Amino acid sequence: MSHPFVPFGSSHLAVITLTLLLPLALSLLARHEHLGRHADRMVRVGLAGLLAIGWLCWYGLSFARGTLTPDNSLPMNLCDWADLILIVALLTRQQFAYELGYFWGLGGTLQGVLTPTIYWDFPDPQFLFFFIQHGGVVAALLYLTLGTRLRPTFRSLPRVVAASLAYLAVAASVDWLLGVNYGFLRARPAGQNLMTMMSPWPWYIPELAAMGVVFILVYYAPFALLDVFKGQKNMRRPAHSRRSRLTSAPLNGPQD
Repeated sequence: MSHPFVPFGSSHLAVITLTLLLPLALSLLARHEHLGRHADRMVRVGLAGLLAIGWLCWYGLSFARGTLTPDNSLPMNLCDWADLILIVALLTRQQFAYELGYFWGLGGTLQGVLTPTIYWDFPDPQFLFFFIQHGGVVAALLYLTLGTRLRPTFRSLPRVVAASLAYLAVAASVDWLLGVNYGFLRARPAGQNLMTMMSPWPWYIPELAAMGVVFILVYYAPFALLDVFKGQKNMRRPAHSRRSRLTSAPLNGPQD
């Protein structure tokens, strides 16, 4: 018999812990001196498969339980887009796909992991498939960052903002045509979450957009600080050391 979901209960905390620790362990494996390259390929394919299976099983469960409606039957939530783009990033290590998965996953899907909109606790299939999909997104973006060492750059910011605005335009069009609520552009989600503290509709929409920009800056901040630290460290090196490093560097460096 299924029990009602308890926010931050033992099963919820266990999933959050696993979501954070699993990519850390996989990243260490991918950086192993002898197993790294082969392990990285297996991990990326495995995580991509997990995301795809979790996504399909969630739809299958909704269909089986008769809860599939126009409001949830289309892949139009930001979590769906993050899921699909991270599958691409895992299989290809493509920079733009990674950037979108990183910011959309942390800005949107992470909130779903912390404040899930589900009714039944472990071991109900709703609990399992929800966290396979949402926790898998967070685990995938952490692994790509820590294991494969992909990272956002300053040029990532306008690209992600433009892609996010494109998502909002598509979601708003679908909402208007079908009378649904993808992207929460027509009503706030149920339960306790960040949006419950915002203004009533429609005034929370610009607040939501502003919060998205703040999240992008916050999630980029660690890399900006790292770049500043590296720049200061390089400036403290002796001039002859910097010159020798420049002359020994490859002509074709990493491209953004």
